[in-house]
Amino acid sequence: MDLDKAIKSRKSVRHFADKKPNWRDIIECIDAAIFAPMAGNLFPLKFILVSDKEKIQKIANAAQQPFVGEAQYIVVVCSDSKIILNAYEQRAEKFCRQEAGAAIENFLLKLEEKGLKTCWVGYFVDYLIKEALRIPEEIDVEAIFPIGYESKKPGTARATRRKKELDDVLYFDEYKNKRMKKKESMEV
Repeated sequence: MDLDKAIKSRKSVRHFADKKPNWRDIIECIDAAIFAPMAGNLFPLKFILVSDKEKIQKIANAAQQPFVGEAQYIVVVCSDSKIILNAYEQRAEKFCRQEAGAAIENFLLKLEEKGLKTCWVGYFVDYLIKEALRIPEEIDVEAIFPIGYESKKPGTARATRRKKELDDVLYFDEYKNKRMKKKESMEV
C-alpha cells in the first residue's frame, strides 16, 4: 500500500469482527513506531500488547467505552518522561507528547497497511489501566488502541470524508495569512 492511500483510507473503527488478527502483524506495526523522530534519539515510549480477555474487559471498563472490549487485542502506549527529563528539563513533557504522537501515527499507518483497524482512545481512567496492567505510577498512559478487523455488521459503515480542507488549516508566513507572497521578479 502506498503512503497516500494509507493516510487517506485510515479511519477510526469502533466495531470489530470475531476474526483474530495475527499478533505478529501487530508487533510489526509497533516496530514501525520505533522509526518516529525522537528528541536526542531517546525513546521514552513503551507498548503493551494485551490479549487476555479479562484484561481487555478491564481496559474497556476503564475507558467507559464498550466497543473497546470487542477487540481481540489492545495496544497500550506508555511514556516515561524521566528518560528525556535530564536532557531537556522543562521541555521534556512537551517532547514526550510530540514523540508519542509521531510514533503512534507510524503505528496507525502500518496497521492500515496490514488491513487492521483501530480507534485512538484517549479517554480513560488512568489508574484503572495502570492497575490492570501493573504499570508503575510514574509512567504515563498515553493512549489505548483496540485492534482487530472491521466488522461488516449492517449499519456500522461510515462514509469516508475529508475532515478539513487544506485552505482551512494552512497559513503563510504568519497566523491567519492565507496568501503566499508573490515572488518578486529576479533581476540579473
